[in-house]
Amino acid sequence: MSSSPQRALVIGGTGPTGPFIVNGLCARGFQVAMLHSGRHERDEIGAEVEHIHTDPFDERKLEAALEGRSFEVCVATYGRLRVTAKALVGRCAKFVSVGGGPAYLGYMNAPVWQPPGMPVPTREDAPLVGREADDAKGFRIARTEERLFGAHPGATHFRYPYVYGPYQLVPREWCIVRRIHDRRPFIVLPDGGLTLCSYGYAENLAHAVLLAVDQPSASAGQVYNCADEETPTLRQVVEIVRDALGASLEILSLPAELAVPARPLLMQPWTTHRVFDLAKLRTELGYRDVVPAREALARTARWLNEHPLERGGAEEKILQDPFDYAAEDRLAGRWRSALESLRAEPVQWKRAPGYTASYSGPGGTPRSGEFD
Repeated sequence: MSSSPQRALVIGGTGPTGPFIVNGLCARGFQVAMLHSGRHERDEIGAEVEHIHTDPFDERKLEAALEGRSFEVCVATYGRLRVTAKALVGRCAKFVSVGGGPAYLGYMNAPVWQPPGMPVPTREDAPLVGREADDAKGFRIARTEERLFGAHPGATHFRYPYVYGPYQLVPREWCIVRRIHDRRPFIVLPDGGLTLCSYGYAENLAHAVLLAVDQPSASAGQVYNCADEETPTLRQVVEIVRDALGASLEILSLPAELAVPARPLLMQPWTTHRVFDLAKLRTELGYRDVVPAREALARTARWLNEHPLERGGAEEKILQDPFDYAAEDRLAGRWRSALESLRAEPVQWKRAPGYTASYSGPGGTPRSGEFD
């Protein structure tokens, strides 16, 4: 006599990581139900998946939708996590939840650290936002984590970074792709585009979540950073997207205080780094990227190229990029003029500074004759 399949509930499921999580649970033999608003459906999700349509943000409606149900696993990716955690007490054996990096002190307010900027890389035991005055949203996220483990001591919680890939909520790469569509000759980046910020391709993040499902004992009561293993610089992101589309796009580097057009790409008022340490996820759950970051960015660029956003639509408004090319041209013109002025009358050095005698790369210290 065969045993009945284990039941899994996914709260959400239609966002960037949702289809990968749902289909991954199905592939593991779970009988899967999705609880979501019903406003969006994804063709990638099979007909065998049950859809429970309600408002995950409304405690009363959520309780009513779950009445009489129980699950071996619940993966909460959407809704109000405090409400979800409370509603699932006694209704699931394993609770897996998704939160975000803003719980970390400084993620949304770099100057709370002195000098400004988070520790690089940031581990799971780094300070969280402890005062509402430092970051109101981050403070609420950190308190939600406390409520979560109060309700489910054996839960597993993932701190997501920015998520990219199909259906991403903030399609940052569109700032690059649209400029390529519009045949712009250049794109402005701050300080050489050298800022590092952890991001996560949807398929990679879903894979990490499913590792917790596969290893319930090892992951019980744990918090994990979640992101791609490689963290490209902002400049590398632009170059990967550009090259994936076979385009030509000059990168124009300006000091950060002048690089106003780059704000939607930088996604913060500073050029400080936000890099997650993945050592815990790798060693405890055996995480490795399913899709390497460079290929994931190329796939995202090609997807956006084939599924362009509506000009002036809701998703573009989220990006807050006006695509004001006339202003960008004026800025570039004034910057190039200033550089030409410096080149025409260069600063004279008694002896030009070097890169130290320890540097032996291009433009560095020549080899001593005794070693020729």
